Amino acid sequence: MRLADFDTLTFDCYGTLIDWETGLAAAIGPWLKHRGLKKSHDEILEAFAVCQSAQEDETPAMIYSEVVTHTLRRMAKAWGVEATDAEARAVGAALGDWPAFPDSPDALRYLKRHYRLAVLSNVDHASFAGSNEKLGVEFDAVFTAEDIGSYKPNLRNFEYMLARLGEMGVAKSRILHTAQSRYHDHAPAQKIGLRTAWIDRRHGKKGAGATVPTTLERDP
Repeated sequence: MRLADFDTLTFDCYGTLIDWETGLAAAIGPWLKHRGLKKSHDEILEAFAVCQSAQEDETPAMIYSEVVTHTLRRMAKAWGVEATDAEARAVGAALGDWPAFPDSPDALRYLKRHYRLAVLSNVDHASFAGSNEKLGVEFDAVFTAEDIGSYKPNLRNFEYMLARLGEMGVAKSRILHTAQSRYHDHAPAQKIGLRTAWIDRRHGKKGAGATVPTTLERDP
């Protein structure tokens, strides 16, 4: 696979361009401290992954900031503690404050000179606006779960993206989808016939972090 084979690069955002694990842990930290809970970084991320996946399955049309709010409530119930409405909403409202990975802005600015750039994200437009300021690049297209009414790994999200890019004159064979999550992105993208590039943001770390584990093998 050569980059010259493509003219459009599509990206997942949270976990790929935005460091959502650091941002999430920082947002949940004050609640954990207030409730006297001592949880490791991995325990927080793994619990979030399970609870978020269940919430997205139950409420696919709910905007992502609200999904995060309800996910914290699920985590609280699982851990046998309380999460007030204010505490839960504070975590959901913090999405736009999560930091970009240090290499994301420069890499995107460079790629923008050579490729059409698009985002396919499990987020809402208001939250993405704050994140996009940290990325510092104007994407040619942004496709969110708020637009689509479902969450990755639902194939509907990728079908929606392909349809909209097709309207812009982009052939599927010229698209490279780039992401960290094998569960949310690589498995469904490859199932629908897209080529993918893996950015391993958890290099050297154990577990799947804040995403559901998958057995998908690394794309050669």
